[in-house]
Amino acid sequence: MVSTTIGEVGEFGVIRRIEEALAGQPSGGVHLGMGDDAAVVDVGPGKLLASTDMLVEGRHFRRDWSSAADVGARAAAKNLIDLAVMGGRGRTLLVALGLPADLPLEWVVELYDGIREEAAGQQVSVIGGDLVRCERIVVSVTALGELDGPAVRRSGAREGDVVAVAGRLGWAAAGLSILSRGFRTPRTLVDAHRRPEPPYAAAWAAAAAGATSMIDVSDGLVADLRHVVSASGVSIDIDPHLLPVDEPVRQAAAAFNADPLIWVLTGGDDHSVAATFPADVALPTGFLRVGSVLDPYTAPIPGEPVLTVAGRLPRGAGGHDHFLG
Repeated sequence: MVSTTIGEVGEFGVIRRIEEALAGQPSGGVHLGMGDDAAVVDVGPGKLLASTDMLVEGRHFRRDWSSAADVGARAAAKNLIDLAVMGGRGRTLLVALGLPADLPLEWVVELYDGIREEAAGQQVSVIGGDLVRCERIVVSVTALGELDGPAVRRSGAREGDVVAVAGRLGWAAAGLSILSRGFRTPRTLVDAHRRPEPPYAAAWAAAAAGATSMIDVSDGLVADLRHVVSASGVSIDIDPHLLPVDEPVRQAAAAFNADPLIWVLTGGDDHSVAATFPADVALPTGFLRVGSVLDPYTAPIPGEPVLTVAGRLPRGAGGHDHFLG
Protein backbone atom coordinates (compact mmCIF):
# COMPACT_ATOMS: atom_id res chain seq x y z
CA MET A 1 0.00 0.00 0.00
CA VAL A 2 1.38 3.39 -1.05
CA SER A 3 0.97 6.11 1.57
CA THR A 4 -0.14 9.61 0.68
CA THR A 5 2.65 12.14 1.19
CA ILE A 6 2.51 15.61 2.67
CA GLY A 7 3.61 17.02 -0.66
CA GLU A 8 0.57 15.49 -2.35
CA VAL A 9 -2.06 16.93 -0.01
CA GLY A 10 -0.45 20.29 0.75
CA GLU A 11 -0.23 22.32 3.95
CA PHE A 12 -3.96 22.67 4.51
CA GLY A 13 -4.63 19.03 3.69
CA VAL A 14 -2.22 18.15 6.51
CA ILE A 15 -4.05 20.54 8.86
CA ARG A 16 -7.41 18.98 8.01
CA ARG A 17 -6.01 15.51 8.75
CA ILE A 18 -4.67 16.72 12.12
CA GLU A 19 -8.11 18.16 12.94
CA GLU A 20 -9.67 14.78 12.17
CA ALA A 21 -7.11 13.00 14.38
CA LEU A 22 -7.92 15.35 17.29
CA ALA A 23 -11.71 15.06 16.97
CA GLY A 24 -13.36 14.03 20.19
CA GLN A 25 -10.55 15.12 22.51
CA PRO A 26 -11.49 16.68 25.89
CA SER A 27 -12.48 20.33 25.56
CA GLY A 28 -10.31 21.52 28.47
CA GLY A 29 -12.14 24.83 28.58
CA VAL A 30 -11.46 25.49 24.90
CA HIS A 31 -13.97 28.03 23.58
CA LEU A 32 -12.54 28.01 20.06
CA GLY A 33 -9.92 25.56 18.82
CA MET A 34 -8.21 24.95 15.48
CA GLY A 35 -9.34 26.73 12.33
CA ASP A 36 -8.78 30.42 13.04
CA ASP A 37 -5.69 32.57 13.57
CA ALA A 38 -5.68 31.88 17.31
CA ALA A 39 -7.39 29.57 19.77
CA VAL A 40 -9.67 30.89 22.53
CA VAL A 41 -9.68 29.28 25.96
CA ASP A 42 -12.01 30.15 28.83
CA VAL A 43 -10.00 31.34 31.83
CA GLY A 44 -12.19 32.54 34.67
CA PRO A 45 -14.24 35.57 33.66
CA GLY A 46 -12.11 36.26 30.55
CA LYS A 47 -10.81 34.29 27.59
CA LEU A 48 -7.25 33.24 26.83
CA LEU A 49 -5.95 33.67 23.28
CA ALA A 50 -3.16 31.43 22.03
CA SER A 51 -1.33 31.25 18.72
CA THR A 52 1.93 29.67 17.56
CA ASP A 53 4.09 29.91 14.46
CA MET A 54 7.55 28.85 13.26
CA LEU A 55 10.34 30.29 11.15
CA VAL A 56 12.77 27.78 9.62
CA GLU A 57 16.13 28.78 8.19
CA GLY A 58 16.24 28.24 4.46
CA ARG A 59 12.46 28.15 4.23
CA HIS A 60 11.40 31.44 5.81
CA PHE A 61 14.66 33.34 6.14
CA ARG A 62 18.31 33.36 5.16
CA ARG A 63 21.05 34.65 7.41
CA ASP A 64 22.73 36.43 4.49
CA TRP A 65 19.49 38.31 3.81
CA SER A 66 18.19 39.03 7.31
CA SER A 67 19.81 39.91 10.61
CA ALA A 68 19.02 37.90 13.72
CA ALA A 69 17.06 40.88 15.06
CA ASP A 70 14.97 40.92 11.86
CA VAL A 71 14.17 37.23 12.32
CA GLY A 72 13.22 37.78 15.96
CA ALA A 73 10.96 40.74 15.23
CA ARG A 74 9.29 38.83 12.41
CA ALA A 75 8.71 35.77 14.59
CA ALA A 76 7.03 37.88 17.27
CA ALA A 77 4.97 39.88 14.77
CA LYS A 78 3.60 36.76 13.05
CA ASN A 79 2.05 35.62 16.31
CA LEU A 80 0.95 38.92 17.77
CA ILE A 81 -1.01 39.94 14.66
CA ASP A 82 -2.83 36.59 14.85
CA LEU A 83 -4.14 37.61 18.27
CA ALA A 84 -5.02 41.10 17.07
CA VAL A 85 -7.18 39.90 14.16
CA MET A 86 -9.23 37.89 16.64
CA GLY A 87 -9.86 41.13 18.53
CA GLY A 88 -7.41 40.33 21.34
CA ARG A 89 -4.15 41.64 22.72
CA GLY A 90 -0.96 39.76 23.45
CA ARG A 91 0.42 39.47 26.97
CA THR A 92 3.28 36.95 26.89
CA LEU A 93 5.46 34.99 24.48
CA LEU A 94 7.07 31.56 24.72
CA VAL A 95 10.06 30.98 22.45
CA ALA A 96 11.36 27.53 21.45
CA LEU A 97 14.60 27.34 19.48
CA GLY A 98 16.32 24.66 17.47
CA LEU A 99 19.95 25.76 16.99
CA PRO A 100 23.13 24.35 15.41
CA ALA A 101 25.97 23.87 17.92
CA ASP A 102 28.31 26.09 15.90
CA LEU A 103 25.94 29.06 15.78
CA PRO A 104 27.55 32.18 17.34
CA LEU A 105 26.00 33.06 20.68
CA GLU A 106 25.77 36.67 19.56
CA TRP A 107 23.22 35.64 16.91
CA VAL A 108 20.89 34.27 19.58
CA VAL A 109 21.24 37.40 21.71
CA GLU A 110 20.43 39.58 18.70
CA LEU A 111 17.43 37.36 17.90
CA TYR A 112 15.98 38.13 21.33
CA ASP A 113 16.70 41.82 20.82
CA GLY A 114 14.36 41.71 17.82
CA ILE A 115 11.71 39.73 19.69
CA ARG A 116 11.81 42.15 22.60
CA GLU A 117 11.66 45.19 20.34
CA GLU A 118 8.55 43.99 18.49
CA ALA A 119 6.81 42.81 21.66
CA ALA A 120 7.58 45.91 23.71
CA GLY A 121 5.24 48.05 21.63
CA GLN A 122 2.33 46.03 23.03
CA GLN A 123 3.69 45.59 26.54
CA VAL A 124 4.29 41.90 25.84
CA SER A 125 7.00 39.92 27.66
CA VAL A 126 8.87 36.69 26.94
CA ILE A 127 8.19 34.29 29.83
CA GLY A 128 9.98 31.09 28.81
CA GLY A 129 10.53 28.52 26.10
CA ASP A 130 12.77 25.64 25.10
CA LEU A 131 16.13 25.03 23.41
CA VAL A 132 17.31 22.00 21.44
CA ARG A 133 20.18 21.16 19.10
CA CYS A 134 19.17 21.18 15.44
CA GLU A 135 20.88 21.06 12.05
CA ARG A 136 19.35 24.38 11.03
CA ILE A 137 17.81 27.27 12.95
CA VAL A 138 14.16 26.88 13.91
CA VAL A 139 12.39 29.67 15.79
CA SER A 140 8.99 28.76 17.24
CA VAL A 141 7.00 31.40 19.09
CA THR A 142 3.78 30.92 21.04
CA ALA A 143 1.82 34.04 21.89
CA LEU A 144 -0.65 34.13 24.76
CA GLY A 145 -3.12 36.95 25.13
CA GLU A 146 -6.56 37.89 26.32
CA LEU A 147 -9.91 38.61 24.75
CA ASP A 148 -12.37 40.93 26.45
CA GLY A 149 -15.24 40.67 23.96
CA PRO A 150 -16.38 38.14 21.37
CA ALA A 151 -13.76 36.70 19.04
CA VAL A 152 -13.76 37.98 15.47
CA ARG A 153 -13.67 34.78 13.45
CA ARG A 154 -13.16 33.82 9.83
CA SER A 155 -16.68 32.42 9.70
CA GLY A 156 -18.67 35.61 10.24
CA ALA A 157 -18.73 37.14 6.75
CA ARG A 158 -22.25 37.67 5.40
CA GLU A 159 -23.79 38.51 2.04
CA GLY A 160 -23.67 42.25 1.46
CA ASP A 161 -20.60 42.86 3.62
CA VAL A 162 -17.77 45.02 2.40
CA VAL A 163 -14.28 43.48 2.12
CA ALA A 164 -11.49 45.81 3.24
CA VAL A 165 -7.77 45.65 3.92
CA ALA A 166 -5.35 47.54 6.16
CA GLY A 167 -1.57 47.50 5.95
CA ARG A 168 0.84 46.92 3.11
CA LEU A 169 0.23 44.46 0.28
CA GLY A 170 2.89 43.16 -2.07
CA TRP A 171 5.81 44.86 -0.33
CA ALA A 172 7.35 41.72 1.18
CA ALA A 173 6.85 39.79 -2.06
CA ALA A 174 8.60 42.55 -3.99
CA GLY A 175 11.42 42.55 -1.44
CA LEU A 176 11.83 38.79 -1.77
CA SER A 177 12.01 39.09 -5.56
CA ILE A 178 14.69 41.76 -5.23
CA LEU A 179 16.78 39.64 -2.84
CA SER A 180 16.32 36.54 -5.00
CA ARG A 181 17.86 38.41 -7.92
CA GLY A 182 20.94 39.31 -5.89
CA PHE A 183 20.05 42.94 -5.18
CA ARG A 184 19.70 44.75 -1.85
CA THR A 185 17.81 47.86 -2.93
CA PRO A 186 15.38 49.55 -2.73
CA ARG A 187 15.74 49.13 1.02
CA THR A 188 12.09 49.94 1.75
CA LEU A 189 10.97 46.77 -0.02
CA VAL A 190 13.86 44.58 1.14
CA ASP A 191 13.22 45.65 4.73
CA ALA A 192 9.52 44.85 4.28
CA HIS A 193 10.50 41.23 3.61
CA ARG A 194 12.94 41.16 6.50
CA ARG A 195 10.71 42.75 9.11
CA PRO A 196 6.93 43.20 8.60
CA GLU A 197 4.92 46.06 10.07
CA PRO A 198 1.54 44.54 11.00
CA PRO A 199 -1.28 47.08 11.50
CA TYR A 200 -2.14 46.02 15.05
CA ALA A 201 -4.14 49.17 15.84
CA ALA A 202 -6.22 48.77 12.69
CA ALA A 203 -7.13 45.21 13.67
CA TRP A 204 -8.28 46.32 17.13
CA ALA A 205 -10.24 49.19 15.57
CA ALA A 206 -11.91 46.76 13.17
CA ALA A 207 -13.03 44.53 16.03
CA ALA A 208 -14.41 47.54 17.89
CA ALA A 209 -16.23 48.73 14.75
CA GLY A 210 -18.08 45.43 14.37
CA ALA A 211 -16.04 43.54 11.76
CA THR A 212 -17.91 40.34 10.92
CA SER A 213 -14.73 38.43 10.03
CA MET A 214 -11.02 39.13 10.00
CA ILE A 215 -7.80 37.39 9.03
CA ASP A 216 -4.06 38.00 8.99
CA VAL A 217 -2.79 38.12 5.40
CA SER A 218 0.31 35.97 5.82
CA ASP A 219 0.14 33.73 2.73
CA GLY A 220 -1.40 36.12 0.20
CA LEU A 221 -4.68 38.05 -0.06
CA VAL A 222 -6.31 35.53 -2.39
CA ALA A 223 -5.18 32.50 -0.39
CA ASP A 224 -6.21 33.94 2.97
CA LEU A 225 -9.57 35.32 1.85
CA ARG A 226 -10.31 31.83 0.56
CA HIS A 227 -10.22 30.73 4.20
CA VAL A 228 -12.93 33.30 4.96
CA VAL A 229 -14.94 32.06 1.97
CA SER A 230 -14.68 28.45 3.15
CA ALA A 231 -15.42 29.20 6.81
CA SER A 232 -18.31 31.61 6.14
CA GLY A 233 -19.97 29.77 3.26
CA VAL A 234 -20.08 32.89 1.09
CA SER A 235 -18.39 34.08 -2.08
CA ILE A 236 -16.03 37.04 -2.20
CA ASP A 237 -15.21 39.10 -5.26
CA ILE A 238 -12.12 41.33 -5.22
CA ASP A 239 -12.15 44.42 -7.41
CA PRO A 240 -8.58 44.75 -8.73
CA HIS A 241 -9.16 48.44 -9.50
CA LEU A 242 -9.59 49.08 -5.77
CA LEU A 243 -6.41 47.30 -4.68
CA PRO A 244 -3.60 49.55 -3.42
CA VAL A 245 -0.55 49.21 -5.67
CA ASP A 246 1.95 51.40 -3.84
CA GLU A 247 4.57 53.27 -5.84
CA PRO A 248 7.61 51.32 -4.52
CA VAL A 249 5.90 48.07 -5.55
CA ARG A 250 4.95 49.49 -8.93
CA GLN A 251 8.51 50.69 -9.61
CA ALA A 252 10.07 47.34 -8.63
CA ALA A 253 7.65 45.48 -10.87
CA ALA A 254 8.50 47.77 -13.79
CA ALA A 255 12.22 47.13 -13.24
CA PHE A 256 11.66 43.36 -13.37
CA ASN A 257 9.00 43.44 -16.11
CA ALA A 258 6.55 41.93 -13.61
CA ASP A 259 2.89 42.56 -12.86
CA PRO A 260 2.67 44.38 -9.51
CA LEU A 261 -0.91 43.22 -9.06
CA ILE A 262 0.31 39.63 -8.75
CA TRP A 263 2.45 40.61 -5.76
CA VAL A 264 -0.48 42.48 -4.22
CA LEU A 265 -2.92 39.60 -4.72
CA THR A 266 -0.69 36.63 -3.88
CA GLY A 267 2.35 37.96 -1.99
CA GLY A 268 2.63 36.89 1.63
CA ASP A 269 4.57 37.97 4.73
CA ASP A 270 3.33 41.58 4.89
CA HIS A 271 0.95 40.50 7.68
CA SER A 272 -1.65 43.02 6.67
CA VAL A 273 -5.26 42.58 7.77
CA ALA A 274 -8.31 41.65 5.70
CA ALA A 275 -11.75 42.07 7.22
CA THR A 276 -15.41 42.16 6.30
CA PHE A 277 -17.82 44.80 7.57
CA PRO A 278 -21.57 45.39 7.29
CA ALA A 279 -22.22 47.79 4.43
CA ASP A 280 -23.59 50.47 6.77
CA VAL A 281 -20.48 50.52 9.01
CA ALA A 282 -17.91 53.26 8.45
CA LEU A 283 -14.54 51.65 7.77
CA PRO A 284 -12.01 52.31 10.54
CA THR A 285 -8.99 54.48 9.81
CA GLY A 286 -6.44 52.62 7.74
CA PHE A 287 -8.90 50.31 5.98
CA LEU A 288 -9.58 50.44 2.25
CA ARG A 289 -12.49 48.72 0.54
CA VAL A 290 -11.30 46.14 -2.02
CA GLY A 291 -14.32 43.92 -2.65
CA SER A 292 -17.70 42.53 -1.67
CA VAL A 293 -19.20 39.48 -0.01
CA LEU A 294 -21.77 37.76 -2.24
CA ASP A 295 -24.35 35.03 -2.01
CA PRO A 296 -22.56 32.01 -3.54
CA TYR A 297 -25.63 31.16 -5.60
CA THR A 298 -25.87 34.58 -7.23
CA ALA A 299 -22.12 35.31 -7.43
CA PRO A 300 -20.32 35.63 -10.79
CA ILE A 301 -19.70 31.88 -10.61
CA PRO A 302 -22.89 30.39 -9.09
CA GLY A 303 -22.63 27.27 -6.95
CA GLU A 304 -20.22 26.58 -4.13
CA PRO A 305 -18.57 29.49 -2.29
CA VAL A 306 -15.58 30.81 -4.25
CA LEU A 307 -13.10 33.67 -4.26
CA THR A 308 -13.03 35.60 -7.52
CA VAL A 309 -11.08 38.56 -8.84
CA ALA A 310 -13.18 40.75 -11.14
CA GLY A 311 -15.64 37.88 -11.39
CA ARG A 312 -13.07 35.28 -12.43
CA LEU A 313 -11.41 32.44 -10.56
CA PRO A 314 -7.70 33.24 -10.04
CA ARG A 315 -5.20 30.64 -11.17
CA GLY A 316 -3.10 28.58 -8.79
CA ALA A 317 -3.00 28.58 -5.01
CA GLY A 318 -3.29 32.36 -4.81
CA GLY A 319 -0.46 32.53 -2.29
CA HIS A 320 2.03 30.50 -0.30
CA ASP A 321 1.55 26.84 0.61
CA HIS A 322 4.38 25.13 2.51
CA PHE A 323 4.03 21.83 0.67
CA LEU A 324 2.58 22.58 -2.78
CA GLY A 325 4.73 23.89 -5.62
